[in-house]
Amino acid sequence: MKKILPLILFFTVSLAMAQKNIYENINFDELTEDHRVLAIIPFIAHLELKEAVDHDELKTLAQREGYAVQNALETYFSKRKKRKKFNVDFQNVANTNAILAQNGIDYNNLDIHTTQELCDILKVDGIISGNLNLNILLSEGVPTNFSLLDYFSGDANYGRIGVKISDGETGKLLWKYENEITKKTGKNTTELIDKMMKTASRKFPYDKEKKRKNKG
Repeated sequence: MKKILPLILFFTVSLAMAQKNIYENINFDELTEDHRVLAIIPFIAHLELKEAVDHDELKTLAQREGYAVQNALETYFSKRKKRKKFNVDFQNVANTNAILAQNGIDYNNLDIHTTQELCDILKVDGIISGNLNLNILLSEGVPTNFSLLDYFSGDANYGRIGVKISDGETGKLLWKYENEITKKTGKNTTELIDKMMKTASRKFPYDKEKKRKNKG
């Protein structure tokens, strides 16, 4: 029992901290009443790698990390869509990227376009986007051997991720979740997104089951 209590306390504190990192627009229901389809766009990645990498290669690696998160989010939502009834559908990311390319938009100029512009081009109601700050290449995986001392020394920290949903009509921020990336959040991009979104799912605004409980 003595060993279990600290674990319970740890997970309780972790959950409380995760929920503090979640923002939901007070007018979310009103702004999203007509939402039917969301597009997931590549994340903007900022890399601060320990090894020396030239500027061009760093840009290529950052782009790869950004697309890896986009794909991992699509995988997550596709799996949950089969088990949960979301209020919305998610545009196939291959279609999203193809439509963007047809309109002269790629990873390098994605961030100069407004949410309204992107939604109009993609014919969607909202955009799922975000930022990555990494000191490793998460898509290649992270070391899984670690000790409790790592958590206190800071050696387990690999960066931070922020996921946000924006309204296509007004451009307003609807929902945002931020989380640190550590050895305990996942060994690669797919696992990170899966674990992170499972924690955030208690507050995910398009979850029909959550909305039904809130109304009840």
